[in-house]
Amino acid sequence: MCDAADLTARLIRCPSVTPSEAGALVLLGDLLADAGFQVHRVDRNGTPNLFARWGAKGARSFGFNGHTDVVPPGDLGSWTYPPFSGHTEDGIIWGRGATDMKSGVAAFVTAAIDFVRETPPDGAVILTVTGDEEGPSRDGTTAILDWMEQNGEHMDACIVGEPSNPEVMGEMMKIGRRGSVTFTVTARGVQGHAAYPHKARNPLHALTAYLSDLIAAPLDHGTDHFDPTGLQITSIDCGNPASNVIPESAQAVVNIRFNDLHTAASLEADLTARAARIAQATGVTLTLQAQVSGEAFLTRPGPFVDLVRGVVAQETGRQPVLSTTGGTSDARFIKNHCPVVEFGLVGAYMHQVNERVPVAQVRQLKTIYQRILENYFA
Repeated sequence: MCDAADLTARLIRCPSVTPSEAGALVLLGDLLADAGFQVHRVDRNGTPNLFARWGAKGARSFGFNGHTDVVPPGDLGSWTYPPFSGHTEDGIIWGRGATDMKSGVAAFVTAAIDFVRETPPDGAVILTVTGDEEGPSRDGTTAILDWMEQNGEHMDACIVGEPSNPEVMGEMMKIGRRGSVTFTVTARGVQGHAAYPHKARNPLHALTAYLSDLIAAPLDHGTDHFDPTGLQITSIDCGNPASNVIPESAQAVVNIRFNDLHTAASLEADLTARAARIAQATGVTLTLQAQVSGEAFLTRPGPFVDLVRGVVAQETGRQPVLSTTGGTSDARFIKNHCPVVEFGLVGAYMHQVNERVPVAQVRQLKTIYQRILENYFA
C-alpha cells in the first residue's frame, strides 16, 4: 500500500515555490505511471501541470484536483526545521506545503493508486495537479481543462483537495465559493490651490462621496447557501505630497466577495451607474477598471454531495457543514467542467512559519478519498 504521509514528506522536499516545479510533478508522474496511469505533462507558458488517467477515455470517471506549488517560506531562521526538509517527528510532518496542499495531493494520489490496484473499477480515475494555484492561476488548472477539452478527456465529478476544515477533521466541506472582483476607481478633477476651491474640482470629495454610497447599505442579505455579499475598500490614494494643493486625480481600490445573487458583470454595471450619478453631481469623472478572480458558484446538494458527506461522516464521526465560505480556489474553474466539491485537511497552519500536519490526519484523508472512490464506482 502507498503511504500518504511518506509521499507528503517527499513532496515537501521539492522546493516548488510558484512557479517552480522543483521535481514534485516528476515524482508524481513517475509514481502514477508505474501504477498504470496514462500520464501527460500539460505545461503552458512555462507553468508546469500534470494530468493522469487510469481506465478508458470516455468511461464514467471521478476526478481529483490539487496543486504542488507553495508560497515562499519567509525568514528561514524562524522555522524550527528547514521548510523543505519534510522533517517528521512525534507524528508531525513539518515543512512548506504540509497543509496547503502537498498532503492533500499525496492523499488522493495514494488513494487512487491503491484503489485501482485493489478494486479496479469499471470506469476511470482522473488526477489533475497544477503548479500555478498560489500564483496568477492563468496557466494552471485552466490549462489542464483546456487540454482535456481538446483531447476528449472528461471528469463526471471532482473533489478539490484543498484544506476545508477550520479546526477538526470532518466539520466542513465546501460546495461552492463566493465570487471575487476588484475594482480600481479613478476620480479625475481639476487641480488647484486649497485656498481657492472654486477654481478647482476636488476628485477626493467625489471619490469619498462615491465610496460612502457603496458602503451605505449592504448589497444583499445572503441566500440559503451564501453569506451576504461583502464589499471592502482596501486602498485610497492620490499621491499628493502638498497640503495646500487640491490634487488632479485620486484612486481607490474596492474588493467585493459576492454570492450567487450577482455576477461580476452585474456588479460592474451597478457600480458604474453609481459612478455616473456622482460624476454628474460633482463634475468629476469617475472610471472603473475591473479585475475578476472568479464567479460565485454552487454545487447543489444531491447524490454527489451526499456521497462525499456520507463518507466523511462515517470516517470522522462528524456530519460536515456544507459551506461556501473562504476565498477562491481552483474549484472556480472546474465548476464549468463538472460538479465539484472541496474536502481536505484542517487548514490551521496554511502559509504560516512552521507549517505542519499530523501524520494520522494525512492517512485519514487518504482513507476518506479511497472510500469515496469505492462508493462512487460501487
